[in-house]
Amino acid sequence: MERWKGRVALVTGASVGIGAAIARALVQHGMKVVGCARNVDKIEDLSSVFESDRASHQTCRNLRSRTTFQGSTFILCFEKLAAECESAGYAGTLVPYKCDLTSEEEILSMFSAIKTLHQGVDVCINNAGLAHPEPLLSGRTEYWRNMIDVNVIAMSICTREAYQSMKERNIDDGHIININSMSGHRVVPTSATHFYSATKYAVTALTEGLRQELQEAKTHIRATSVSPGLVETEFAFRLYNSDPEKAAATYENLKCLKAEDLADAVVYILSAPPHVQIGDIQMKPTEQRS
Repeated sequence: MERWKGRVALVTGASVGIGAAIARALVQHGMKVVGCARNVDKIEDLSSVFESDRASHQTCRNLRSRTTFQGSTFILCFEKLAAECESAGYAGTLVPYKCDLTSEEEILSMFSAIKTLHQGVDVCINNAGLAHPEPLLSGRTEYWRNMIDVNVIAMSICTREAYQSMKERNIDDGHIININSMSGHRVVPTSATHFYSATKYAVTALTEGLRQELQEAKTHIRATSVSPGLVETEFAFRLYNSDPEKAAATYENLKCLKAEDLADAVVYILSAPPHVQIGDIQMKPTEQRS
């Protein structure tokens, strides 16, 4: 990870769960991490991530984004996060950024701000994703569309803009990592997740298509998909938000993956030597059957 110190990583969906764990790991390894999140209140959750571990690295710089937002909530959250990051003594920097990934305009504005403040993106972690329990035979179109907008379209826009950012700066060793799912490789007999699974199959295809296009472009920028099975995060509670007992039961029957396991996988991918292309990592709990 030495070659990534001081370089810029964008992590979408960075306020909680897998995204927060990845953001922390990259900051620990000395990267400048722009953590993108839709809900500014959720960004506060990251403070606990930085409180728990006291590393011996150099003090993080307390950077303030020049981008302004309505109200003071985001700025207060940013200052709290920056203070926690500094007190933890991590080698890198965390810069939270409010962005609704269903809006292309906001995504483009985010990349413009990153270019102004940090020159551009060297690593793009497309982590943001969501699921709604909307079966194929009775699901609501608005929720199907929301899954496509976030899981497929937003990921593709971020990928395109990250590549263009690398290309215009002659960055030939960048990396684009898509946080996929085992649901992008098999369909389980659970009607609530069938449409979600379709969006993750799209991620599988898009990652491989991206790898092929990068080769055609004669670049050494790499593309990787990470496909986890059951991870103990807020995912099930969002999927079954009207039935918290069902959500809790999802994680009770076996020892699930932790968000940190995914962060370790991302660090492993970024640590691979330049001649090694890791196409896909599939990982699931030892006790998970499918």
